Amino acid sequence: MKTKRITVLLFSICLAVTGLQAETYTLTLEQSIQLAKEQSLDMLSLKQDLRIAEFNLKSTTSRFKTNVSMSLTAPEYTETIRQFEDSTGITFYSVQQLNYGSSLTIRQPLPTDGNISIRSSVFNTEDFLYDNRLTNINTRLSLVQPINALYGYNNILSAFKEAKLNYERTQKSLRREELNLEYNVSNAFYSLLSVQKREEIARLNLERQTEAFQIAKNKYEAGLIREVDALQMEVDLAEAQNNYDLSLIDQSSALNNFKNMLGIELEDSIVISSNMEYEIVLVSAEQAVQSALENRLEIREQEIQLEMDRMNIKRQKSEGMITGNLTAYYERSGVSKLDNTSGLETSFNESVADFKVRPENYGLGFTINIPLIDWGQNRALVRAAEARMEKNRIRQEEIRRNIQREVIDLTNDVSSSLKRLQLLEKNVSVAEKSFEITRSRFSDGDIDSQALALERDRLNNAYLSHLSAYINYQLKLSDLLRKTFYDFKNDRPLL
Repeated sequence: MKTKRITVLLFSICLAVTGLQAETYTLTLEQSIQLAKEQSLDMLSLKQDLRIAEFNLKSTTSRFKTNVSMSLTAPEYTETIRQFEDSTGITFYSVQQLNYGSSLTIRQPLPTDGNISIRSSVFNTEDFLYDNRLTNINTRLSLVQPINALYGYNNILSAFKEAKLNYERTQKSLRREELNLEYNVSNAFYSLLSVQKREEIARLNLERQTEAFQIAKNKYEAGLIREVDALQMEVDLAEAQNNYDLSLIDQSSALNNFKNMLGIELEDSIVISSNMEYEIVLVSAEQAVQSALENRLEIREQEIQLEMDRMNIKRQKSEGMITGNLTAYYERSGVSKLDNTSGLETSFNESVADFKVRPENYGLGFTINIPLIDWGQNRALVRAAEARMEKNRIRQEEIRRNIQREVIDLTNDVSSSLKRLQLLEKNVSVAEKSFEITRSRFSDGDIDSQALALERDRLNNAYLSHLSAYINYQLKLSDLLRKTFYDFKNDRPLL
């Protein structure tokens, strides 16, 4: 007995600790949407996609900036056998060297897809077999310019433009998904509200049926009604109890789904706040269509796709153009060759002295690659790219027409759902008054249990129809918001 009490005590303590760790959220629709944006796993993933596009754009932008690199050989020792071949035959010779040095390269990309660079290096080699120390100081200024970038396809500018378009497309995709999330959260919020209201309706129905059963029981015991009427009221009470139990199960399932969407732990509690009030929103179909065509992300995404198609066509055309490179360099160098007994400082000074007097090196080159015959291969690829762009242009026009039709239908739905909601609101008021009259008549014995049941069902149906109309109207407004990017409640654009 003592062990059992200890077990119960420990279980109670565990429940108390769990209750302290769990949180309780009291949420309106707006708070639910904000919480989902901050904690939803889908939104967190989409935000990482935006960061990826942002970093890719930053990387592409950095390609225009000067970059500096350094290489170090510190040190490299080699002891091996190498092969030498000339007109007299093949000979082998031994190598035993110690190399160390450094080079610094400064490279500036050009908007013309070329680059200009300067490279300075110092290298020292100690040859142990021949007892030599060789030092080389070198500075080289060079230019590389692809000629086809001047009239054909510029890789660096095209990559930058593509990165900007990808970043914009990712931004707009994120914004579209935010609006979709708002709609999905609204849908889940009103679904939860629906099951909670249905639970309230089922509870009220159970209370009414309990009262009616008690009245019928008293009347039957007093001999005022038949036994079959009393039994029918008992069956109706059992059905009302069953409906109430099912509504509790539905509410628990809807709560868990809502928590999962918001990123809330299942052990936490949620209390949603809604007073079933609504605003009368008048929507202009013309304004809604205009706003949708100006702001819908699908249209801009198609425009971005067409821009990329044009770039792809230009890139493909450049494959069949004359290509080539213009190269130029200017170089100064100094070398020294001393025996190993000379120090590194002496060898370096000798190289510097040679650097000052040695004639400069320079070069200029111009190479051209001319495609002669490819049997129409590149032209066919260009035509395929052009056809692909035309297909996307047709798709863009199809999307515009679908948006116009979709928004017009949606504005009509908003108007009709508002009228239905106002009508069913009056219907609820009438059904409540009618049920009170019927219940009084049943208490007075003027009508039987069947007439009361019919009136009760009519009242429950009025409640459910009004609830459905209210949720439908709210979701239509939310759907209109995400499909037009215009807040008709506050009469202002989102962007």
